[in-house]
Amino acid sequence: MTQSIVVQVGQCGNQIGCRFWDLALREHASVNKHGVYDESLSSFFRNVDNRYDDPANITLGTGKGKVKSLKARAVLVDMEEGVVSELTKGPLKEVFDFQQLITDVSGSGNNWAVGHMMYGAQYKDKLCETIRRAAEFCDCLQCFFVIHSMGGGTGSGLGTFVLKVLEEEYPDVYRFVTCVYPSAEDDVVTSPYNSVLAMKVLTEHADCVVPVENQALVDIVSKVTQAVPSARTGKRVYTGATTGVKTSSTVTTGEGGIANEEKPFDSMNNIVANMLLNMTCSARFEGSLNVDLNEITTNLVPFPRLHYLVSSQTPLYASADINIPGRRLDQMFSDAFSKDHQLLKVDPKHSLYLACALMVRGSVEISDVRRNIERLKPNLHFIHWNQEGWKTGLCSVPPVGHPYSLLTLANNTCVHHRFTDLKQRFVKLYKRKAHIHHYTHVDGMELQYFEDSLESLNGIVTEYTDLERQMYEPPLPVQRLQIVT
Repeated sequence: MTQSIVVQVGQCGNQIGCRFWDLALREHASVNKHGVYDESLSSFFRNVDNRYDDPANITLGTGKGKVKSLKARAVLVDMEEGVVSELTKGPLKEVFDFQQLITDVSGSGNNWAVGHMMYGAQYKDKLCETIRRAAEFCDCLQCFFVIHSMGGGTGSGLGTFVLKVLEEEYPDVYRFVTCVYPSAEDDVVTSPYNSVLAMKVLTEHADCVVPVENQALVDIVSKVTQAVPSARTGKRVYTGATTGVKTSSTVTTGEGGIANEEKPFDSMNNIVANMLLNMTCSARFEGSLNVDLNEITTNLVPFPRLHYLVSSQTPLYASADINIPGRRLDQMFSDAFSKDHQLLKVDPKHSLYLACALMVRGSVEISDVRRNIERLKPNLHFIHWNQEGWKTGLCSVPPVGHPYSLLTLANNTCVHHRFTDLKQRFVKLYKRKAHIHHYTHVDGMELQYFEDSLESLNGIVTEYTDLERQMYEPPLPVQRLQIVT
């Protein structure tokens, strides 16, 4: 069995990571009734014998082969210690290894250069050592998941620095990145700089990037809130609270992982956490057609630089104790390809698919998947050299509280619209050289970084745009070589 390590960087990365571990524990508790430490648990957790301590919050059972104390295979990094400090005092405090935390007190001031150049140089040795320690607890390390934001300083700067460290130290281990892009109305004025500077590193050093947009998450939360009357939801619509299971342990707590009350962004973070749960389900549970995590990159990334995947999922909420009729299976597939379910503000139906993966969970037959693919194909545009570019995964364990779920990961040219918007916001600031001095005063940061990053982003936009143009141009006829004898 392979293992994966999650590296959470910055406030956003750690809050999403917290929701991921909280919900992952719920899923394992719903399946692993006897608390046996098995291969499923070992993929993201390690079993620690704390027999002389009191690991009551995460004890699933006792005796030989039982879970004694679970520790997440996670590295928590933040240059402001507030969020990490809350995690270590909250319901999930026993899940995190205190030797896997890296914090400072001053923060990065929403400045990519401070996070990447200053803190990167200052903490590189400690990062290497902490990640090495986490890797040594793995029998077969398969991939790293890096979670961070793009608009802030620590997330964008130190998050991308961590990515370069991972490539340098573990070149053969896949690097998946989930990053949250700021909306156009973001209150951080320098977020376009931070995002574009970070994107150059993501393009050059990540194997696969799943971008998520803040505005898309806001719209999804609003959509679910309107669809579910507040009297029937309470605060548990987004927490994935489990019914029928006692709530005295971290595994099944209904409060979430940071504090007892819901935080303002918990509902948004929970959507991203559920996306990660669905993406990693085949690594954590059995299935008739499981998809190896590395197969995502192999099947969905035909060109090394074009590794940005558009994600969508259904259902949008995660709760077992709200009375909402389940969606019909066929409707679930239709929803997953609608723009309202995308975690980016895009509509892939009007752009070109390079490849698409369907990660299905629950009691779903392969015949159901094939039927829906055939039903949806006429409305989807696939590039001419990959008309059958579908990757299907079937995991038998559904999310808690639902009979089935679907996550789609698509390499679609529609991402260039979001990148173009980001470029325009960057250029609007950069042509006036606004706030540039905050960056160039950091040792090692030069103006050339801005130029190179903009050029890199232009290149990505151009490559996706050129491919999308093939939707409207017939493929060139195949030239057959005639051999004259």
